[in-house]
Amino acid sequence: MTDTIRISVDAMGGDNAPRAVIHGAHLALKERKNTSFIFHGRQELITPLLDEFPALKAHSIVRHCEMVIASDEKPSQALRKGKNVSSMWQSIQAVKDGEADVAVSGGNTGALMAMSTFCLRPMKGISRPGIAAIWPTLRSDIIVLDMGATIGADARQLVDYAILGSALARALFDQDSPTIGLLNVGTEEVKGLESIKEAGRILAAASGAGFTYHGFVEGDDIGKGTVDVIVTEGFVGNVALKTAEGTARQVASYLRSALSANWLSKLGALLATSALNALRRKMDPRTVNGGVFMGLNGIVIKSHGGTDEVGFKSALGLGYEMARSHLIDKIGEGMQRFPVSAVTDLPTPEPEASA
Repeated sequence: MTDTIRISVDAMGGDNAPRAVIHGAHLALKERKNTSFIFHGRQELITPLLDEFPALKAHSIVRHCEMVIASDEKPSQALRKGKNVSSMWQSIQAVKDGEADVAVSGGNTGALMAMSTFCLRPMKGISRPGIAAIWPTLRSDIIVLDMGATIGADARQLVDYAILGSALARALFDQDSPTIGLLNVGTEEVKGLESIKEAGRILAAASGAGFTYHGFVEGDDIGKGTVDVIVTEGFVGNVALKTAEGTARQVASYLRSALSANWLSKLGALLATSALNALRRKMDPRTVNGGVFMGLNGIVIKSHGGTDEVGFKSALGLGYEMARSHLIDKIGEGMQRFPVSAVTDLPTPEPEASA
């Protein structure tokens, strides 16, 4: 791969911006030399940081934007005041204009989704965009979506997420027919909300059109890696994500306490340093930071707002891989392979107000 991947970055998005953003880009560039960056934000804050990393500065452009979207602003308010002028909007606009292959921001999630949807527009045939996350499991990494873009979802939207998730799995994991599971309160077909059962019937009938439908899965199947893609609605998906992150920190805390309890524990920790370091890396949420906005005419990555430079490096790396693997083309291919007639009888949800 010799072509340069161009990443448009909201340098002001996140609790530790812009330092964590710039430092994270420096780390990302060290791993992927064929990357260039467009940083959007307050030039007087960004330029001195770039001066600390000459190699990154040589691969970067700074676009000054005075307007910064606050983390607590409502999406409608952020869209009204930040359209065309904020660092968040301008980072997305660069993708729409063809100046960049992907946009990355650690800013307000609701505002970022609203601006991305308004600027890039949903792909034809997709009723509502969703957020996909890469999830480490006992088997391998899997994809879970939606992770918080929506509260509630009807059958049509769940089917959309299955199409989008299977396309992402083909792009990331090089799988021809990834397995799909619908997150439910049980694996029996009679359990769950009617929307989930209806989506299951549609996906079962379409199994083989770019994915293999596994059936219903439960919460413990996420960690097991039972399927390649788990589909749910945003409220449940976001709760699952935050629970997993909290559990990882809880286990890590228990482990640190146990290994420092006495001299014998400390000796055991010393002897197992290599294994413990590998475990720490595996359990570090920063290494899988970044959610992919799926179903738009362009790639947008949402970084965790509270992450540091290591986490932001991961989000930039995810954006790089999405662009390199031609994610948008793979989604389009997946929608062509899926029998659209399977969902034509379902009502199309009313679009939400964009502002």
